[in-house]
Amino acid sequence: MSEQRVNGHTVSRLTVHIVWSTKYRYPVLEGDIQKKCRTILIQVCDAEGINILKGVVSKDHVHMHIEYRPSQDISSIIKKMKGRSSRRLQQDFPQLRKRYWGRLFWAIGFGCWSTGNITDKMVSEYLEHHRKSTNDSDSFILE
Repeated sequence: MSEQRVNGHTVSRLTVHIVWSTKYRYPVLEGDIQKKCRTILIQVCDAEGINILKGVVSKDHVHMHIEYRPSQDISSIIKKMKGRSSRRLQQDFPQLRKRYWGRLFWAIGFGCWSTGNITDKMVSEYLEHHRKSTNDSDSFILE
């Protein structure tokens, strides 16, 4: 198991699998463009304090498994990754501007799924255990 992030007042391990694709699913992420996209995404993650657990840049989409801080949100993370990579790729590879004349390199939206080593069943069992062992009048059950 990976180590947890420890900050001044928090201990966390937030991981998510994210996926997004090129506009119209055009297979343009090949060769030097693919390598540059990988480099840009690594730079964005380093700058934002995001750990890349695993990632794949395919011809028409990107998969990443990342770990992030509790102060960050997925929408902002994706916005930075897609925005910075789109701008830099179109600057460095003028042929992309011809294909993506509206300057939108990535498709609108993304997919994200939380990951981790704790299942819903484990959380339910843990809460049920505490429910049974709690005899405090100060405690109450949320259901």
